[in-house]
Amino acid sequence: MKIISYNVNGIRSAMNRGFVDWLKDTNPDIIGLQEVKAEENQIDSNIFKDLGYELIWYPAQKKGYSGVAIFTKVKPKSITYGMGLGKYDDEGRVLQADFDGFSFISSYFPSGTTGDVRQSYKYEFLNDFFGYMQDLRRENQTIILSGDYNICHNAVDIHNPISNKSSSGFLPEERAWMDKLTESGFVDSFRMFNKDPHHYTWWSYRFNCRAKNLGWRIDYHMATKELQTKLISSVILPNVIHSDHCPIQLEIQN
Repeated sequence: MKIISYNVNGIRSAMNRGFVDWLKDTNPDIIGLQEVKAEENQIDSNIFKDLGYELIWYPAQKKGYSGVAIFTKVKPKSITYGMGLGKYDDEGRVLQADFDGFSFISSYFPSGTTGDVRQSYKYEFLNDFFGYMQDLRRENQTIILSGDYNICHNAVDIHNPISNKSSSGFLPEERAWMDKLTESGFVDSFRMFNKDPHHYTWWSYRFNCRAKNLGWRIDYHMATKELQTKLISSVILPNVIHSDHCPIQLEIQN
């Protein structure tokens, strides 16, 4: 089974850049999207339905902002919208679909780059989300937590760890949260298969960063350790360009 996560930075913009043809050619069984910035009625959803996908949509209340979605060719057993906390759910940040053998979550963590208020909000989200995941794990041991975390975990995940040590997304508190997540039983699927540096999933639009590969790895497929033996491959697809992020792909045994 092929699972993709992709922050499209606006589904309508991505569609204008060839996203539909790419999705048709790549043909994942499940794709989780982040930052869709639209409601389903703002696109021609039949384009995706004709490709065999069921569309599960969870937009933010604010128009043109945030929001997550899951497109799936596998019928989910159940769907959970949000995490039960309005200040996050209003921004459309967490969407879960349960399948036979595992649950898949498309998540879009807050960014703190716009200032102290949003950084504080990010810390609140991280704290509450960790508790939510711990509660979820008590009843569900097989989870794939995918999406844009807006955090680089280790120095190998960012092009210049020294100059970015005080940047939101690479702050010690954020990185410690990633440590806590992995110590709680989540496996970074990409690092299972690839320990090398210079693999990124997001690049600033400024200073020709993508062409120079001056990026950040902030998108993850994290899987609970109970699924580890079923992970076949986990790769980054940096040459796919519909967004300032690129898709990440995970293959698992059915």
